[in-house]
Amino acid sequence: MGSNERRERAKEETRRRILDAARELFASEGADAVTMRRIAERIEYTPTAIYVHFKDKLALLRELMTSDLQVFAAHFASVAAVEDPIERMCTMGHAYVDFALTHPNHYRLLFITTLPIPKTELTPAAGTGSPEEDAYTMLELVVGAALASGRLRPEHTDLPLLCQTVWSCMHGVASLAISMRCHAEFEWRPVSDITAMTLQCMVRGLVRDGDPYLSTLGAHP
Repeated sequence: MGSNERRERAKEETRRRILDAARELFASEGADAVTMRRIAERIEYTPTAIYVHFKDKLALLRELMTSDLQVFAAHFASVAAVEDPIERMCTMGHAYVDFALTHPNHYRLLFITTLPIPKTELTPAAGTGSPEEDAYTMLELVVGAALASGRLRPEHTDLPLLCQTVWSCMHGVASLAISMRCHAEFEWRPVSDITAMTLQCMVRGLVRDGDPYLSTLGAHP
């Protein structure tokens, strides 16, 4: 390995450490409260070293949001392959909760942490209509396919309302799942069971009576 390659590898490793520390701090303390000095202290760097890689906190936050959204989108790569639109919607719900469990700080930053400016100003892909980069567009495509199939109850015609209701259901499960250790005063059922029952209740409320997918659901009401 040449000296230039070693320098580039060291530079990338430093950027990764900065981003990982920033993500953890933003997720736990809020983006507004965390300073560049605070990030530097977390990884035992000087603030000057941080500014070599990022000109300011906003630049750091932009790169972090962009990279985390890419990780999020990659987590749903298998969803599009599910043929049945109702099953695809449920598969997406399971994948959403699984992402929160496997990437809790990514999830907190993307969907819980209050950001200093709108997300559309932090990530160029947000709101562009690209399902590979825009989480809401991906949700619209999946729920829209279920609506277009004609298998939802006739009163469910408002796509934005459907999308935001589905998202709210799964966000509730995901948010609780990553904070369960803070609520240890009672016994939690497995997250997989909570996710499955939430999706079953949601599908039974959305899909027309007699739909063949209903027969594949478990015994939960």
